[in-house]
Formats: sequence, structure tokens, C-alpha cells
Amino acid sequence: MLSIQPSKPQKCTPNLLPARINHNGPINDAERYWKPETDDKGKRHAYFRGRHLHGTTLPLPQNYTGAILHVTDKQLPQTRTQQQQQQPADEDDEDAEVEEPMPVEVKIAEQVGEFDEVIIWGHGGEVDGSGDAFVRGMNEWVGFAESMHVDEEEEDGDTKLGEKSA
Repeated sequence: MLSIQPSKPQKCTPNLLPARINHNGPINDAERYWKPETDDKGKRHAYFRGRHLHGTTLPLPQNYTGAILHVTDKQLPQTRTQQQQQQPADEDDEDAEVEEPMPVEVKIAEQVGEFDEVIIWGHGGEVDGSGDAFVRGMNEWVGFAESMHVDEEEEDGDTKLGEKSA
């Protein structure tokens, strides 16, 4: 598990490129390799390794914020309230063994950046919202996540409201 430590993150815009780059680290002259431009019509263009790329801005859904995290080796100290309590054994099962709860390691992740949009780059034209796997995946994931985290009270309230109006 991770614990996100708040900080003063920099505003940034992630770029998703249709390429596999086997390098993870800084480069000396970034503008030599990556220099996106915006044309008169407001469309984004870039050339990467001789390939013409077209950029499409994908805003995050309302009430969502993207976070760039740096996972550290530091661990969050556990308090008594965070430790798992032992599960009581069934009264009928006298021979049941009581398992000791395993401590959960919680690593600290520092938030170094935040964003509210992503630029998706595609070959041969702008990225189509319905055809791009990333765009579809993000929209489906947000819908799935929201359905998983709906409060039961909100859900019951919506049902009752619907019944009254019918």
C-alpha cells in the first residue's frame, strides 16, 4: 500500500507517445528530441524520431486530479488504530486456530506533480476518442471506479427519489 504525502506539486501535462523508449532518466538536450508546436488552427504537432505526430488534449473528468508520484523507500509508522484487530473465532468452532494479523507495509509516496489534462499523440492524425484504447480505457475506468465507490445512502436516496416521482 501507499500513503501519499501532500506537498507543493508542480503543474505539468503528461504526454502519451505511441513509442517504446528503453530509457528512464534525464537527457542533455530535451528540445533536440521533443519540441511540440501548435499551428494556426490550434492543433498540436511534433516530430519524434522522424515520425509526424498529432496531439489531442484529453481533459480529466470533473472533480478528478492527476498526480505524479515518487515512491520512496520510507515506510509509514503504524499506530495502534492502524493495526489490524484479531478476528474473533466462531463460538461453535472451538478447535479453530486464531491467526495473527500480518502487519501491512505502507510505503510513502511523495506527490511531485499534478495535472488536469493529458496529451495523447497519434500517428497520421488526431487521436479518435472512440477508437483509441487509452481514451476508452480512461472513460470506462472512471465510470467503473465511480460505480464501485457509490455510497449506499446516495444509492438508496436516488432510488427513493425515483420511486416518489413515478
